[in-house]
Order: sequence, then C-alpha cells, then structure tokens
Amino acid sequence: MSTDRPPVGDLFRRFRDRLAADDRADLVSPPQRTADLPGHRPGRRGGRRGGGEELRVPEAEFTSYYGRPVLKPPVWKWDIAAYLFTGGLAAGSSLLAAGGQLTGRPALRRAGRSTALAAVGASTVFLIRDLGRPARFHHMLRVAKLTSPMSMGTWILSAFGPAAGVAAIAETAGLLPRHGVLGVARRALPPVGHAAGLLAAGTAPALATYTGVLLADTAVPSWHEAYPELPLIFAGSALASGAGVGLLAAPPAQAGPARRMAVAGAALELYGAHRVETRLGLLSEPYRQGRPGRLLRAGRVLTAAGVAGALLGRRSRVVGAVSGAALLAASLATRFGIFYGGVASARDPRYTVVPQRERVNARRSGGGSDG
Repeated sequence: MSTDRPPVGDLFRRFRDRLAADDRADLVSPPQRTADLPGHRPGRRGGRRGGGEELRVPEAEFTSYYGRPVLKPPVWKWDIAAYLFTGGLAAGSSLLAAGGQLTGRPALRRAGRSTALAAVGASTVFLIRDLGRPARFHHMLRVAKLTSPMSMGTWILSAFGPAAGVAAIAETAGLLPRHGVLGVARRALPPVGHAAGLLAAGTAPALATYTGVLLADTAVPSWHEAYPELPLIFAGSALASGAGVGLLAAPPAQAGPARRMAVAGAALELYGAHRVETRLGLLSEPYRQGRPGRLLRAGRVLTAAGVAGALLGRRSRVVGAVSGAALLAASLATRFGIFYGGVASARDPRYTVVPQRERVNARRSGGGSDG
C-alpha cells in the first residue's frame, strides 16, 4: 500500500528548522513602537493612557561601575592639606612682617619673618614628600607653564623662599660683631633684609591664593565648582593666620596691624564660605557633612572667637595670645576641611552625575523647542 506522507525523519527535520527560524526572528525583531502600546491614542506625543497618564521610561539611577567612583579620588594625603596651611601661614606672616617693617614695629617684623621662613621650609618638605623623590622638584623648574597652577606654584614658592630666608637671616644682624668682615655683614644685612622682606610680601598674595586655583583646576566636583571662592577663602585664611602670629608674639602696643589683618582675613574667609554654601547647591553638601563639615564649622567658630578676642582684649597680652592661637587653629581647620570636602565629593558619584544632568537639561531648555 502506497502513502503520500513523507518519512518521519523529514518531518522531524522540518519541525526543527521551523523552530530555529522562529528563534532567529525573535532575536532580531524590532522593539514595539509607541503606537503599538496598549492604551495609546494616535495624535498624542509620548503616548498616554486613557486617563491621561504619560508612558515614559523611568529615570535611570546613577550607579558606578562595579561600585567604583565615577572619578578617581585624589591621591593626595594629609601632607598636602598641611601644605595648604603652611603656604598660607608663610604668606600671611610675610605680610605681617612687611607691615611691622613699614610702621616701625620690630616685634611684628621679627615674628613675621621668622614664621614665614619656618612655614615656607615646612611647605617645601610637604611638597617634596608628596612628589616622592626630591629630584622631581628640580625637574619642575625646567619649564614655566603659565596655564599650569602647579608649575606657577613651584616658581612662586622658589621666588618666595629665598626672599623670606634672607629677610629672616637679617634679623640676626644684631648678634654679629661690630668690626671686621662680620661687622660689614652686620651693617649690610638690615637694608638687604628690608628689600628681601618687601619682595617676599610682594609674592605673598600669589603664594596664598595659587593653591585655591590649583584645587579648582582639578575635576573634583566640590573643588572645581568653587573656583571663584577658593582663592578668596585661602587669602582670608592666610591673613587670619598671619594675624594670629602677630597677636601671639607682639605686645598689645604693637599688635594694631595684626588686629586689622584679623578683621580683614575673617571677613574674606567667612564671605567666601558663605558663597560656597549658598551658590554651589548640591556640591556644598560635602563641606557641610561628616569630617569636613565639623572642621569647617570649627574653623568659623574659632575665627569669630579670635577676631572678637583681638578687638575686645586690646590691652591684654593673654587675651591677645589666646586670640592668636584661635586664629591659627581656625586657618588649620579651614584648610583641612576644604581638602577633605573635595575628596568626599570625588568619592560619591552623585556629585558628578547630578550636576552633569542639570547642565544638560539647562542647555536643552535654553535651546528652545522645535515648535
């Protein structure tokens, strides 16, 4: 008996080929159009349900790749935060010494020159320690790049350091004998120290503020966005720390310039800090939370206490010394707070992603619609 049915093996092969073809079609099929979605009404953009609810893809949450930060946090450690403080202290002390020199206040001049030399020496140690090998500092002097805050800072430090050193050495002129070769040095050092002290004071503003430019030149969110305020805060902190040296070392009768420096420095620093908190929005959070927040709050309290003591205790050497110590501690807390606040902002991807989205949305809304 004959039959028209194909063999069982052929049927199996056809069935297998059909399944394979269906699988391939599923893999390459295009996604559903908005018009094919349930509840879509033609003529409405974006697709809406019958009750008017718009169908849209939910906002993606920002997460870092394998839990890592979007930005690589700074590799700098505490020694760079200390460098920020000692650099400002050196600058403020040289300005204090110049004020004492020009107004005939030898106690202020001596204290300022000695502190400036010690602080710039400590700054050099911290900087070289961060570089790892001392020869690298020498390598940085082979070029001068105006667009690099690090390169300019190296040259500023190299110009300030010798001038501050000569000015401080000139304070030892009175210990030299009056006759002979050393007698000549005794007579030559004061005018040389006078010129060197003014040269150091002339470069002090750049030394006090370039570190703020250096931090703002990085991609760290809370540093980069605060580029107008960081130099202002660092300038005020430098003036306050220099004033603290004067209040500690000079008798009340000679501490007038130090008190005025304290008021000016506190005003600049507190104004800059207020601007950071009110202008940066989300990126001001790292400066208000955790360890950075505690340090910066302590800095503001100590600054206010130091200025109040300097103004109210004009005739008391003890109150002046306590006020000076408070101003120095405030400058230290402020520099470390700014440093750790930036590091915290680099570690949390939210401070990188959210501002980027806000800038993109602002550009889109500013560009207008297509009608």
